[in-house]
Amino acid sequence: MADRVLYDEFAYFADNASEHGLSYDGPPVVRREAVELGDGRHISALVWGDGAPEMVLVHGGAQNAHTWDTVALALARPLVAVDLPGHGHSDEAAEAGRDERIAALAADVAEAIRALAPDAAAIVGMSLGGMTSIAVATMAPELVRRLVLVDITPGVTGAKAKAIMDFVRGPATFASFEDLLARTIEHNPTRTDSSLRRGILHNAVQQADGSWIWRYRRHDGVGPMDDAAADEPDETEQAVQRERAWGALGAVTVPVMLVRGMRPQSVVDDADETELRRRLPGARVEHVDAGHSVQGDQPVELARLLADFLAD
Repeated sequence: MADRVLYDEFAYFADNASEHGLSYDGPPVVRREAVELGDGRHISALVWGDGAPEMVLVHGGAQNAHTWDTVALALARPLVAVDLPGHGHSDEAAEAGRDERIAALAADVAEAIRALAPDAAAIVGMSLGGMTSIAVATMAPELVRRLVLVDITPGVTGAKAKAIMDFVRGPATFASFEDLLARTIEHNPTRTDSSLRRGILHNAVQQADGSWIWRYRRHDGVGPMDDAAADEPDETEQAVQRERAWGALGAVTVPVMLVRGMRPQSVVDDADETELRRRLPGARVEHVDAGHSVQGDQPVELARLLADFLAD
């Protein structure tokens, strides 16, 4: 049987800081909080700092709140990073039909914001987290004062995100940590091994027999990037869903910023950016030398953009 791998989710911040050239004066103030939802489920989050949180960070599908660790270290300000339902340390997502899944996620995230960061100046959503954040702005506009979309628009389709979804829908179990690491390196060849090791420890769980499984639930269709699922709607229905989401984004009245990765792994193309600018002429758009996971590829630059957007 494989040796047990010890895991302390708060033990890796010095490595994050060192890898990205950030000063490190000792462990940051960060704690895990669980917010009880009305049906008995809980949504989990990392709360950074002692003061009132200034922003809420919402990760993408198949990720978790620790994807923002380096961004949080670089920002050095109070914030909340949420584990989406069905991810990280949160309970499962509420049962919902395909058309209601984003709304169900948003309802849970809104409850977390009300409990932990009701006065936050911005909500920042990457990928699935971005689509969820748009829905939060629709159903609870009083909670969203600024909105940042990280490499996501309603125009993203399963075809654009095929490489990512192929990775997410890969093997469900791995015989060893090294097997899981090898697959992750294959998908993320530009990242350092140390970065990917940290990411796996936060996003996977070792089983009693020594094998490893991902923490996230392997959903069939929780958003525009999951259209390759077995229950994929036809092209007409997909178009209707995208138009509905574009309409929701276009109705947002608070300042909006799109941070778009410009490497081939990005899932946002020129047509998406053009449509966003048409729907929201006042939106700010920033291009970053990153793939889809801007917070992983360029966390310090993303932190700089977020701080600037809040100060604007």
